[in-house]
Amino acid sequence: MSGPANSALALARAFLFVPADRPERHARALATGAGGVIIDLEDAVAPARKAEARDALGASLATLPADGRGRLLVRVNASGTPWHDDDCTRAAGWIADGLIAGIVLPKAEHADELHRLAATVGPKAALLPLIESAAGLAAVDAIAAAPQVLRLAFGHLDFQADLGMACDADEAELVPVRLALVLASRRAGLATPIDGVTPDWRNVQRLVADTARAQRGGFGAKLCIHPEQVAPVQAALGPSADEVAWAHRVTEAVRAAGGGVVSLDGRMVDGPVVKLAERWLALAAPQGSGGSSVTH
Repeated sequence: MSGPANSALALARAFLFVPADRPERHARALATGAGGVIIDLEDAVAPARKAEARDALGASLATLPADGRGRLLVRVNASGTPWHDDDCTRAAGWIADGLIAGIVLPKAEHADELHRLAATVGPKAALLPLIESAAGLAAVDAIAAAPQVLRLAFGHLDFQADLGMACDADEAELVPVRLALVLASRRAGLATPIDGVTPDWRNVQRLVADTARAQRGGFGAKLCIHPEQVAPVQAALGPSADEVAWAHRVTEAVRAAGGGVVSLDGRMVDGPVVKLAERWLALAAPQGSGGSSVTH
């Protein structure tokens, strides 16, 4: 899980969905600079078009810029659906050919699903399971610990539907669920989880509020459904200019001290402080500038 593509996806702040059966949008999605682009074979494609979309996707992937392939993921159809096995078999070939970096698994509910998926698509693939049900939440620790899982993602709209919930805009009822994903990610040593979509892409105020809530709650990224959501999400989930400047000062002070204990602004700079500074500097790097290969 240490290759350049997966390292970039671990730090990505905006993951933009694009329909698999709209190939004219695939390159445009990469051009938004989103840290991750999820080409969707699931919800975005009607059942009658799924096989056709899958067959055409390989041709589309081959035309996309090589330097963007480390940001590309495919959302396959859920385990147990008629399309899942064929999706995963085809995705294994795309991963082997270096066309995509990994797989988003919707409606993840059992760790065994991730074990089977990892075995099918091979060790190069990053896996991002979507927690979208009570069963998925109950198994979240086992799912987080499954092979090749890079980040958890929260499908909060499907989760509400599964439980018969009808949350207000603040979604206070989902605070413990979001915390469970953050805690499971931390226990498994994963990158920060990815929060769900803001469905009304025209509502900038709601997007800002949703993204701020995600950041306060320990999420490091957010799913997006429209290109105009990418830049605000990435800006909101990245460090501020003051935080980046502070992080530079920390690393420079530690370097000047030869790695020993150092004081900065009256505060001892210890290991956790250095780690925070390094994380902010990593997050400050431009999003959407992944390497030219998805090889690990």
